Amino acid sequence: MDALELKLCDIQGRLFELFAKTEYDAESLVKAFMNGEIAKNSVIEAINAGYRHIDTAFAYGNETAVGEGIRATGIARDEIFVTTKHWVTMRGYEKATEAIDISLKNLGLDYIDLYLIHWPCVEKVSPDWQEINAGTWKAFEDAYKSGKIRAIGVSNFQKKHYDALVERCEIKPMVNQIEFHPGYTQPETVAYSQENGMLVQAFSPLGCGAVLGDETLASIARKYNKTVAQICLSHSIAATAPVPTAKHGQDQEQDDDAPVATEHAAIVVSVSIGNSCDVSRSKIFHFKFLS
Repeated sequence: MDALELKLCDIQGRLFELFAKTEYDAESLVKAFMNGEIAKNSVIEAINAGYRHIDTAFAYGNETAVGEGIRATGIARDEIFVTTKHWVTMRGYEKATEAIDISLKNLGLDYIDLYLIHWPCVEKVSPDWQEINAGTWKAFEDAYKSGKIRAIGVSNFQKKHYDALVERCEIKPMVNQIEFHPGYTQPETVAYSQENGMLVQAFSPLGCGAVLGDETLASIARKYNKTVAQICLSHSIAATAPVPTAKHGQDQEQDDDAPVATEHAAIVVSVSIGNSCDVSRSKIFHFKFLS
């Protein structure tokens, strides 16, 4: 159904638009991955700095603080794009339906702009993983139809997860948010997602900070009189909509676009970092839910 697909409507301006009448500037977003007053103040600083997309999740434990930060700015609701994510302990139709209402209450919002399955259920977790994902997604579809959610998508989905889901769904996922940064670009997943009409969002485009000390990237940054962070975000923007994590205004203000010459693209991709965010995630989440 064309009306439910994502469209890249302005490549030069990096403006991504959902045919469901939801849009945001890919440069104006921030991921809130901290708690309490830190999260609230970070959201306030981000919005004051010009960010308009706030990305959070139930698992981060900061949805309430994010909502408080948004309201504290006094900015109109329709000027903010809010993404949050369903967590693995609330899988299946009934629990997912409840999870959506919990997130709405936590955020203090009447609707969520984009709601994602944070991680797919997989065979190692349950032999019924395909049906479990389908039941969760059915709750997403119903919430989308009712207006509680403006757009629905997935996170960390690979081809096998997507294929199994679309065989059982009515509305296809609109977004796939995956780890993407120099040294870990998941080209097959990116290509397959885009071929199937999903906008690819890059989480951790700075590799959870691991890329910042890389001398190869530093040399490219010096050539353009930019920071390594700006080079990485420019690289991510070329292929995805990046979701940087920043705690303070100074960090957020560095998330500007910077040109990366075509001849440097292969170098940026080949940086030896790997999926460096696994260590960071393991400190927070129990991997028995994720693999």
